[in-house]
Amino acid sequence: MQIGHHSDSDGEATHGEFRLLPSMKGERRSRRFICLRELGRVWMSATEKPPCLSAAVGSHEHTKRLVSCEVGVPGYALEFVDVSPIIAAFRRMVRRLEFDVCELAPTTYMVAREAGVEITALPVFLGREFHFTNIVCGAGSGIEKPSDLCGRRVGVRAYTVSTGVWARSLLRTEYGMDANLITWIVDDEEHVESFELPGNVRQAPAGVSLADLFDAGEIDAAFTGPAGIGRSGPPREGWDESADGPVGRVAYPLFENTDELARAYYRTTGVYPLHGVVVVKNSVVRQHPDFCGTLREALEAAKQPFLASLREAEAEAEAEAKGAGKEFEHFQRMRSIVGDDPLPYGIEANLPSIDALLDAAVDQNILRSRPAVEDLFVE
Repeated sequence: MQIGHHSDSDGEATHGEFRLLPSMKGERRSRRFICLRELGRVWMSATEKPPCLSAAVGSHEHTKRLVSCEVGVPGYALEFVDVSPIIAAFRRMVRRLEFDVCELAPTTYMVAREAGVEITALPVFLGREFHFTNIVCGAGSGIEKPSDLCGRRVGVRAYTVSTGVWARSLLRTEYGMDANLITWIVDDEEHVESFELPGNVRQAPAGVSLADLFDAGEIDAAFTGPAGIGRSGPPREGWDESADGPVGRVAYPLFENTDELARAYYRTTGVYPLHGVVVVKNSVVRQHPDFCGTLREALEAAKQPFLASLREAEAEAEAEAKGAGKEFEHFQRMRSIVGDDPLPYGIEANLPSIDALLDAAVDQNILRSRPAVEDLFVE
């Protein structure tokens, strides 16, 4: 496949000041390539090779320029591994430290750190979402308001799924509910194998999905999408396309007027739920002390064109008219709630959200103790 503007004498594709090399280690139906760049110049001499690091990061609108090597990490060669869905990389990272750099669910990161996994996070969060839209109830359940969930059975893919943690936090802080009084039904493994499920969590029978249980009326409510009934089985390519979801039972949302609820929640708490934290192996942090800061700068640079495009399309109707994708429209909506930059990086900008997630993880019996924020992140 030809990438870039021209080929050099060895037939390797180049793109301006970047060189893209096919990896010798192909994965089935995956894309692997190496991006080489040092302070604005490319070099390939045998005596002057940069450190080569593997990375599994989703190609989001705000990261795709990094993944495609349009933006480089000066002084380093990043070999990007295409993992679909990116959630599958989470498990591979915390169980086998398979990558040098990886996108990871923030709750998974916190659980992994408590379990002794040798990784450290940058305060860079690639996904943001308010969670008033994620719970649906089954017809005939009699659920009309959040407090009706007490004593019920609610389906979530795994207990430490960050979407579930954030939604349970909302139930506690906004509606005074103790989410530990709900029985949570899961149909997948936890990413961190050593994590022990709390007493109010039950595993679905082998081979039975949350969608099956929802249809059969065995659970009263469930999370949507990858966090619940919108997929089947463990993370794998096409898992959210092959799953039929509930087909025999009408589902209705627990919350109405979700954007208004999100605005009020953000206005009163300053909490903007975060997802997709970027982590680096500790061995890389020790061996290359400048790498995390350099990577952070590259992620900031990769984000800027996306922010510019959001500013150019102020109205959601205008975004739709331009044929914008779902991610663009999502962050345009988030921007209308939180302000100009819907993807703020750094500890200070995200401290209320980090604190809220840590509090929730302890309250929900996910973490045994609350770590210091400064111990979790490297600026």
